[in-house]
Amino acid sequence: MRVSSAAIFTLATLAASNATQQAMAAPGQDSLQTEKASKLVVPVIEDSPARVEAVSAPETVVAQQFSQNPVVVQTGVNKNSAVMLTPEQGEKKNVLPTPPVIVRTPAAPVSLQGTQGNPQATIPNTPAPKVMPVVTPPAVTPPAIDNNLVVTATDVQILGASQELQQIVRQVIKTQKGGDTSQSQLQKDVAAILNTGLFTSANVNSRTTPAGLNVVYQVQPIVVRSLQLSGAKALTYQVALTPFKSQIGAVISPAALQQAVQQINKWYADNGYNLARVMSIKPNREGILTVNVAEGLVGDIKFRFLNDDGQSVDSKGNPVSGRTKPDFIRQQLKLKPGQIFQENTVRQDVQQLYRTGLFETVNVALEGDANKVDLVYELKENGARAVNVGGSYNADQGVLGTLTYQDQNVGGKNNTLGLNVGVGLRDFQFDTKYTSPYRETSPDTLGYTINAFRRRELSTTFDDEVPLPNGDRAREGRIGGSVSLQRPIDGWDTSLGFNYNRISIRDRQGNLTPTDAKGNPLTASGTGIDDLTTVSFTATKDQRNNPINPTQGSVLKLSTEQSIPVGQGNISMNRVTANYSQYVPLQIFSSKQPQVFAVNLQAGTVLGNLPPYESFNLGGSNSVRGYNTGDVGNGRSYVLASAEYRFPLVSAVGGVLFADFASDLGSGNSVIGDPAGVRGKPGTGFGYGAGVRFDSPLGLIRADYGINDQGESRVHFGIGQRF
Repeated sequence: MRVSSAAIFTLATLAASNATQQAMAAPGQDSLQTEKASKLVVPVIEDSPARVEAVSAPETVVAQQFSQNPVVVQTGVNKNSAVMLTPEQGEKKNVLPTPPVIVRTPAAPVSLQGTQGNPQATIPNTPAPKVMPVVTPPAVTPPAIDNNLVVTATDVQILGASQELQQIVRQVIKTQKGGDTSQSQLQKDVAAILNTGLFTSANVNSRTTPAGLNVVYQVQPIVVRSLQLSGAKALTYQVALTPFKSQIGAVISPAALQQAVQQINKWYADNGYNLARVMSIKPNREGILTVNVAEGLVGDIKFRFLNDDGQSVDSKGNPVSGRTKPDFIRQQLKLKPGQIFQENTVRQDVQQLYRTGLFETVNVALEGDANKVDLVYELKENGARAVNVGGSYNADQGVLGTLTYQDQNVGGKNNTLGLNVGVGLRDFQFDTKYTSPYRETSPDTLGYTINAFRRRELSTTFDDEVPLPNGDRAREGRIGGSVSLQRPIDGWDTSLGFNYNRISIRDRQGNLTPTDAKGNPLTASGTGIDDLTTVSFTATKDQRNNPINPTQGSVLKLSTEQSIPVGQGNISMNRVTANYSQYVPLQIFSSKQPQVFAVNLQAGTVLGNLPPYESFNLGGSNSVRGYNTGDVGNGRSYVLASAEYRFPLVSAVGGVLFADFASDLGSGNSVIGDPAGVRGKPGTGFGYGAGVRFDSPLGLIRADYGINDQGESRVHFGIGQRF
């Protein structure tokens, strides 16, 4: 029996056509393998010698289909941008092998058997056959495959992922149910899935149906194993780990990661790291989450000076220069380059610059981003130097010439020098002071102040109610000096001073007068001259936002002064005082400039021998307004309370409503000579009124109109706020 070669090829084609089309991707594969076709052996037995005939190839129908070779996509999950698609190196041709034809003479029945893809024709045992020559059929070459052939995706499934991850996969792939797809698009979809960084591997299987193509994506999500920080200095590993605990050992969840990011950003904000934030989270295939943060690292600190118009360049386009040395300003700042930006620290630095008294305005601008930020301080300086020359005439001093020089920024380092000189026909007076304040940036160097003076003025204690024996009013003269050392202790600004005063009571002609017209002593020594040597200690806690014109905050000052009983008068006493001010911003009406409610409370007492000129004088522009200086009383002890409502009127002018109260607590008669009692002072007083504040180039000038509880009124002038 003869089995034709056409039948043999038909069986082989049917066996090979039962194949599933597949494109797959995994990070670890980098080679392609193709199954080789099995050899076909076809023995043919005839009863008689047969002719040798050529075997022709069967007729075939060519149908377009996807490539039978797998497509491998290599990628690193930890490097999502580096995704490589490895194309096929070429298509292998399926060549059918040449089967030998065996002819046996005895005739026998023929049976066809074989395995899948390897059909064989087997004949029962017969006598030895004759081997005939074999003719090789022509090779069958499949048609070229078009990877861009577009078909309809009848179904799209995603296996191996949670519902959350499935939604992410569906968002990144372009193959959708009912839409068009192609072999190249499936390759791109696999690459897009891996580019999310959420999967260790991904592949796609497709199956042809009469309606189109069924697509199944098989993915393997990352399991989080550990956490790693990048770029963190303020954020510790322990703090960062807490929000991510739910993810450790679990399949990665973008929603859980987002919640952890929000918690870390909140921690940054709560701790004052206002620029810090989580920039990205990158997982790798080993399950390590790398949390990249930017914490607002300070790169550089710059200073930009502004002129009176608020411009940083002058009319010629040149930068406005400042008198203050940049190195000195940097020394005042706690926040340094290379540290993490903190808003609280910057606010403290701004307050420190205001405390120097050198700047009218201080603003901070930021340049850069969260990774690196430069701080630019925009500074408008106060007028540091002032020179005034004048002259006057009064009945007490006659013609008087004055010279005043003030410099608050000697050497551009906030050292201050003040000099006041007065020359008259009867006297020469001066008062000079040099201060080098304590620098926090040089903690081992003390600040210091040196003062020397010679003064004579009408006494505020001995007024003309009881004159001197010759009818003149008493003049109080002081000559001396002091040296004080300053440094902070536990948040308090402290000062230790050594002071010497020689006090004399004289008449208009300069003659010493030890008693008044009623024989009351005017000095402790009874000679008209006392020596007062003291050691003083002062502690101040200043939390005001501006020491010159505060709008919020508080300041508390405590002091004690102990005299040393040497020289004339042998004075031994101790003075204790307390002074507290609080500033509260208000908004009673709409205004661009701030409104402030300010309160001041004072109290003090003296233990030991108290000369009358050292008593607490109550009343006047710095005490109870509406009274002249010292008209309320002169006491060994006192209390004083003042309240002000400060509000803006126009750009450089503000208004004030005030009320003052003071009392000597009945201590006036314990002062040597009882200066208050013999002059009929009430010992308690109250005043109220209104005033204006003018912000001039020379400083803040105040004028107050006060009415006291006796029905009297006064106008008071002064420099700076009342407190």
